Amino acid sequence: MKLMQFAVMLAGAGLVFGASDAPARLDASADVLTEIMASPDKGIPQDLLDKSACVIIVPGLKKGAFIIGGKYGKGFISCRKDPGPGWSAPAAVRIEGGSFGLQIGGSETDVVMLLMNRSGVKKLLSSKFTLGADAQAAAGPVGRESSAETDAKLHAEILTYSRSRGLFAGISLQGATLRPDDDWNRELYGSGVPNEDIVLGTTNAPASASKLLAALNKFSGRRSG
Repeated sequence: MKLMQFAVMLAGAGLVFGASDAPARLDASADVLTEIMASPDKGIPQDLLDKSACVIIVPGLKKGAFIIGGKYGKGFISCRKDPGPGWSAPAAVRIEGGSFGLQIGGSETDVVMLLMNRSGVKKLLSSKFTLGADAQAAAGPVGRESSAETDAKLHAEILTYSRSRGLFAGISLQGATLRPDDDWNRELYGSGVPNEDIVLGTTNAPASASKLLAALNKFSGRRSG
């Protein structure tokens, strides 16, 4: 019975996150970042965003209340250009599974992740990346600036956040896996371009990514630290 429910959930997820949805999800990712940063007292600390090497945004991650651990979402990763200011073309990713530190059964949750160092970028862009196993991840601090009370968390390679029903907070995503979404990349870039070439190469961003890149540049156009 549980296997059948799981198959139904995955089939539904495929319909919700279909290939033709990529441009709309790019816009949704831009909206998530804009709305979070519009509330600096309850958003991502500016100093942490400015230090981040990459940002991953997954708008509307689905959590199936009837299946333990049934979570699925699709979004995008963009990394800072090196050298120079600005952000790379966004590459499509999907997130699956994981043990969430904040449980709101059956809801949609916007997820934002900050990769804090460049050394883990290629590993993150590989065929499969597991939070907590391939990189240390921690629920990110919230507020205008990161405080001394959260220094222990700042040693993590990835800081993770969620927003659900108006509540924005750090969230544990231990065990969640990230992998490239080849269907959306093919739709956006016209061929099977791997995520590493999109994010670290010279791939031009599609017009549909302009809103997201504008938001990234507005809130953190140049890396500090």
